[in-house]
Amino acid sequence: MLLRVGFTFVIESGSPTPVAAVVRPRQFDLHRLVDERQRATPGVYIHSYRDNFENNVWRWTTPQGTMELSYDAIVEVPATPDPALLGMPGTFVDLLPDEVLTYTLPSRYCPSDLVLNDAWAMFGGTPDGWDRVQAICDWAHTNIIYGYLNSTAATTGYDAYQSRTGVCRDFAHVGVMFCRAMNIPARYVCGYLPDIGVPPNPTPMDFHAWFEAYIGGAWRTFDARHNIPRIGRVVIARGRDAVDTAILTSYGDSQLTGLAVWAEELHDVKRFAVPAWARAAEE
Repeated sequence: MLLRVGFTFVIESGSPTPVAAVVRPRQFDLHRLVDERQRATPGVYIHSYRDNFENNVWRWTTPQGTMELSYDAIVEVPATPDPALLGMPGTFVDLLPDEVLTYTLPSRYCPSDLVLNDAWAMFGGTPDGWDRVQAICDWAHTNIIYGYLNSTAATTGYDAYQSRTGVCRDFAHVGVMFCRAMNIPARYVCGYLPDIGVPPNPTPMDFHAWFEAYIGGAWRTFDARHNIPRIGRVVIARGRDAVDTAILTSYGDSQLTGLAVWAEELHDVKRFAVPAWARAAEE
C-alpha cells in the first residue's frame, strides 16, 4: 500500500535563528521511503545528519521574518494492521541486549521511578510480556481523557497519570513509564498515522505518538491512545521520550505559527506530480 505523507510549517523569526527539525521519515522501517520532495521559502541551506537514535535531523538558520517549509513523500507500508501477539512472554533483564538496557531507565518525560509501587500494584498480576503491556495500554486508554487543552510542552507521563488527561504524546509517555517501572524496555515513537480502516477523524491531522516495547526478542508496536491495531504507521523518530524526537527545536527568537500535516492512501501515483501543498492551494 502506498501513502502520501507530509507537512507544511510556517515559522516566524524576529532574527536569524538556528533551528533543528526531526520530520523526515526513516528510510527503511515499518515503511519504505519511495520518493520525497522538500521546499523552503525563502530558500535556505538545510544540513542533514543522523542522531544517536538513527533519526534523520535537519538543521538550518531561519531568516528574519516568515519562512515556510514543506515536505511531501510517498511511502510504502504493509496493508495489514499492527500485529497483536497476546501471550508472547517477556524477556528477563539479564538476557536483554546491551543496547536495549537504556530503555529500562527513567527519563525526563518518563519518570518510571515515581510509579514503581503503583505499577506493580496495578499490573503485577498480569502475565509478563505482551499481556502486561496491553494491560497498561488498556488502563491508559480507559482512564486518561484525550484533549488538546489537557497538555503543555512541559507535561510528563507522571503529570498525565496524576491528572488523567493528555494528548497522544502523553498516552505514549504513560505507557513507556509504566513499562520501564516493570523492567520492560520501552521507547517513544512519533510519526504519521493515516485514518485507514477507521472512521474519519474530523479534526485537522497532526503528527502522532505511540510507543514500542521490547518483547520476545524484538520491538513491538503499542498505541495507548487508539488502543486498536492500525494500518499505515510511518515512523519519523524514536527515542527515550519526546526530548529525543522533538519535531522542531528553536535556538532563539523563532516560533512555529502555522502547521498542516497530511497522511493518506495514494491511489493515483500521478497525483504526486503535484506537491500536496500546491494541490491544497488549488483546491
